[in-house]
Amino acid sequence: MRRIITATVQNRSGVLNRITGMLTKRQFNIESITVGGSEKDGISKMTFVIDVADPLKFEQLTKQLNKQIDVIKVTDITEKAHVVRELALIRVAGSRQQHAEIQSVIAPFRASIIDVSKDSLIIQVTGKPDKIDALIELLKSYGIKELTRTGITAFLRGNQPQVTEMNSLSI
Repeated sequence: MRRIITATVQNRSGVLNRITGMLTKRQFNIESITVGGSEKDGISKMTFVIDVADPLKFEQLTKQLNKQIDVIKVTDITEKAHVVRELALIRVAGSRQQHAEIQSVIAPFRASIIDVSKDSLIIQVTGKPDKIDALIELLKSYGIKELTRTGITAFLRGNQPQVTEMNSLSI
């Protein structure tokens, strides 16, 4: 089962390495990971997408994450109402004559052309992963030269209760 986990962590050197090392050591496959600053100085938020079929193994994972010294809070948002977004940059082959056609293809996805050259253009799209997958599929016929995706980042919707802090560290 695909799980979405968010973690609030101290923004210190080596935190990401320690956490990913712990997950790798315990043979968890990270499908996606994003890390970035938060609304508080010195605090970062991480979003992990991990495929874990066994509920006991998942419980072990959350316990191990909570044992990490720089981890403040861990939340499994998989089954809660949440907002998920991802960014993709797609370099598509295309002549100047095809730009209008490509623009009409990407418009329903609220994607935009952010760079144009003689033989290609770069498209930026944000949204749910399945939206990005659908746009990529449509753009394949033009010839995708290069593609990069950020991985998902997520929030709980509204004022849902957060998991209480797992460590005694307060922010």
